[in-house]
Amino acid sequence: MAVTDEAIEKIKGMIVSGALRPGDRLPKESELAAELGLSRNSLREAVRALSLIRILDVRQGDGTYVTSLDPQLLLEALSFVVDFHRDDTVLEFLAVRRILEPAATAMAASRIKDSELDVLGEQLDALGADPSVEELVASDLDFHRGIVQSSGNSVLCSLLDGLSGPTTRARVWRGLTQEDAVSRTLHEHRAILAALRDRDAEAARSWATVHIASVEQWLRSTL
Repeated sequence: MAVTDEAIEKIKGMIVSGALRPGDRLPKESELAAELGLSRNSLREAVRALSLIRILDVRQGDGTYVTSLDPQLLLEALSFVVDFHRDDTVLEFLAVRRILEPAATAMAASRIKDSELDVLGEQLDALGADPSVEELVASDLDFHRGIVQSSGNSVLCSLLDGLSGPTTRARVWRGLTQEDAVSRTLHEHRAILAALRDRDAEAARSWATVHIASVEQWLRSTL
């Protein structure tokens, strides 16, 4: 493992230094191993590891390439990792979301287009007053994703997307067990939307905080 770690660090160093850029093809395995002073086996293991976290793209019959290194691509690994959370860490994920998402919502207040606000409003109207839990959770994900995407920060958007797994589970259980979950969620969504229409960043931030904190408070009471 130590040898593989060394190989990973050396390839990482080439990318960070600019010797390998996004989209570049890596030299042949034998050439790169000799250049880096590595065995071909350790290099192969390093390439495999880096491909799993979307740093490298192994194309059968073509070679190995550096990916685009786009934040959204790289942070896909985050969603894979958080899927392994324990039940007692859901609150910690929600706490992180409570820090990040209100900030993204406030940022979106000055950037989100009227047409995008109209789409969000239409989605809420189409949901009706008595959606199923599954419909509510799907709508909740789409609603917040649409707002965060309008923040203009792709890294923030990808981080929050990656955190949605464990918090989705919490929202499902809330919908199944809390009597006023549906009406409260719809009310909070409309309040966030109204603040965004008013271009009131602080009101949007406050309502987003209230919305996430209500899920967090409910979950804390059940643990």
